Amino acid sequence: MSIGSIFGIIISSIFINNIIFAKFLGCCPFMGVSKKIDASLGMGMAVTFVITIASGVTWLVYWFILEPMGLAYLQTIAFILIIASLVQFVEMAIQKTSPSLYKALGVFLPLITTNCAVLGVAIINIQANYNFIETLINGFSVAVGFSLALILLAGIRERIEYSAIPKAFQGIPIAFLTASLLAMAFMGFSGMKI
Repeated sequence: MSIGSIFGIIISSIFINNIIFAKFLGCCPFMGVSKKIDASLGMGMAVTFVITIASGVTWLVYWFILEPMGLAYLQTIAFILIIASLVQFVEMAIQKTSPSLYKALGVFLPLITTNCAVLGVAIINIQANYNFIETLINGFSVAVGFSLALILLAGIRERIEYSAIPKAFQGIPIAFLTASLLAMAFMGFSGMKI
């Protein structure tokens, strides 16, 4: 594992194979939470923490329990249980150790359980045959890419809110148009060779 391969994983996960704009995973929270930058920052922090930890835990479970026992076909069910348990554990730990952070994250932590991006990253890490360090780096980088997309859309939506938009495009329609333009902008990174 060289610095070049680590750098490649980071750039690829954030820009080239962005979980939202290239893989289309996590679109529900992307459209639902991206109305305000503050909410997007909170969701981004929570998702970054959970995806990074879930990537490591699911990698360990897959390679040290499921694969050796011939139970690899149960990975999806096992990963869902791990992610749900992890989110509950993280929620309890944050509530106990940092009530202010718990209050700031609010409903975002339970919502992460249903975010398909978390499960998608765990499965992508196994399919890519990453080692443990690469899995953690990829998980963190994917979460940073998710947060970047969320914050970009939130910033644009906040500015659009004060613009004169035709009635037919107000609300979700303009959000979808904006998201599609962002996706097209991120497509420009697809030609990069790392």
